Parts: sequence; C-alpha cells; structure tokens
Amino acid sequence: MTAAAAAEHGLVHGMQLPIQSQSTLFAEPWEAGATPDDLAEVARAADRAGFHYLATCDHVAVPRRLAAAMSTTWYDPVATLAYLAAITTRVRLLSHVAVVGLRHPLLTAKQYATLDHLSGGRLILGVGAGHVQEEFEALGVDFAGRGAVLDETVDALRAALGPEEYPEFHGDRFDFADLGQRPRPVQANVPIWVGGSSPAAVRRAALRGDGWLPQGDPRDRLPEQIARIRELRERHGVERSIVIGAIAEPLYVGEARWNLGRRTLSGKPDALADSLREYAALGVQQIQLRFRSRSRTELIDQIAAFAADVAPHLTT
Repeated sequence: MTAAAAAEHGLVHGMQLPIQSQSTLFAEPWEAGATPDDLAEVARAADRAGFHYLATCDHVAVPRRLAAAMSTTWYDPVATLAYLAAITTRVRLLSHVAVVGLRHPLLTAKQYATLDHLSGGRLILGVGAGHVQEEFEALGVDFAGRGAVLDETVDALRAALGPEEYPEFHGDRFDFADLGQRPRPVQANVPIWVGGSSPAAVRRAALRGDGWLPQGDPRDRLPEQIARIRELRERHGVERSIVIGAIAEPLYVGEARWNLGRRTLSGKPDALADSLREYAALGVQQIQLRFRSRSRTELIDQIAAFAADVAPHLTT
C-alpha cells in the first residue's frame, strides 16, 4: 500500500534507522559501537511492528571541519537499503535523503531501479539538494547551482525510472536516449519524495514531488508550509497526489528513569497518540519517528511498545 492510500485510514509512521548515520544531533551513544547485526535486528523489529518505511541518509564524504558534529559515519543508502531489503518482508525502503545531484541520473536510476526490483517494489526515493560544499567540489559538481541541478535531476529520474526500457530525456544538463536499462522497477511509478524546508525545496516538492519531507520544521511552522505547497500546486495545475510528511519530536513510550532531553515526547501511550494526532489535524499524512534509547534492546522494546499501544490510536 502506498503512503497516500494508507494515510486515508490514519497517520502513517516510519522511522529513520539508527547506526547508519551518526550525527551528534540525533545519534545515541550506544550507536558508536553498534554492529551490522544491531542494524539488522532493529530493521526486522520495525518490519514486524508494521512501520511503513525505514529510512537511511546519504553523504559521500564529510570534511574534517564538520566531522566533530556530523561524524564521518554515513552508510551508503543503496547498499544499506539493499541489505535491509533481503532481511525484511513488507516495510518500504526510503532514502531520506539521497543527494542525487552528486551523481548522473542514469547512474542513480540504475542503482535504485535495481533496488526496487530486488525488494519487490518497496522503494521510496527521497531526494535533497545537499549542504556540504566540499563534498560537491571533491566530486566535481557545482555547489552553487545545486538547486537547479536537483530540479533537472528529478525530471530526468522520472523518465529513467519509468516503464520504458529505453528512457528518453533532453534537458540543459542531461541528455539521453536509446540507452537501455534493465531491470526495470517493479513499481510503475517510483514515488519521489522531496526533502527540505527552504522556499526552493518547498516549491520543488509542490511541483515535482510525490511527497514532501520537511527538514525538522516545528509544528507551528507546518501549516504555513503546507498551505504554500497547496497554493503552488493549484496555481500550476499539478494534479498528482502528494504525501505531506513531518519529523516528529523524539519519543519514549512510558516513563523513563533517565534524562530524555527537553524536546522528547514521553508518557502514557494514549497521551502520545493524542499529541501525534495533532500532526494529522495540521494536514500531515506521514510522520517520521525516532525513539530515545540506551541500547539496541531498549530501542526494539520501544518499537514494539509503540506498535502495540500507540499506533492503533493513529488510525481511523
């Protein structure tokens, strides 16, 4: 089931995976020593618990000046999602977000079409402009013009990930035809969710995206952003459906006996459900979750507790 279809029955929930990216903004201390087995068990737990998607990030290389805050641990999204596809059965696989402007769209299409094929049609391609200048420069990509590059890349990817074995696209930067790529994606239309909260990113999501992945907008800013997306789509006659997303505050189901931080939502399941349902009232259709935890075991327990006691109250 697509996120748009699922959202008709309530608020869809997915999660950004731990371990595969370890920025100090969100990584828990235990993740630094975690193993691939830990990542696999968390993914299996989310799959069993009925989460709609698992998400991974994308950075090719992190400059030394940013390493203290960002860390240099960023798993490759295609390799990671392919690994997870083989050990899960139903959960969808989201790149949140792939910096697709760093790569030629035919290369990106080859990688993600193969992933969709191998996973039985579970890919959601999340894309974003990127923000690390040195990363672009090292790969020979124009950093200042990355927004325009991303716009054209999304258009090229729509063609390259479509049903045609020989996709065709003619743009200012990319031009291809009579070049066959198989395997084709299982999905007739791979959903492309656009990440970012800048005016340019919101416009890109409205006009080109099947979904919007805001980058940490607080709840009180979402109504203005969502209204802008709707206004742009109406003005430009965009009829394609769009899934509006949000990143929820960090969660902890129950009463913790340790310091969760001031922004964490915690407490009884019904109170958490009441709080999360406010997103739906704002026009959000899917929320991305992150649970506070001190170990793999505690994280898996949190996933199970959410699925059993909170998620049922998010459906209609």
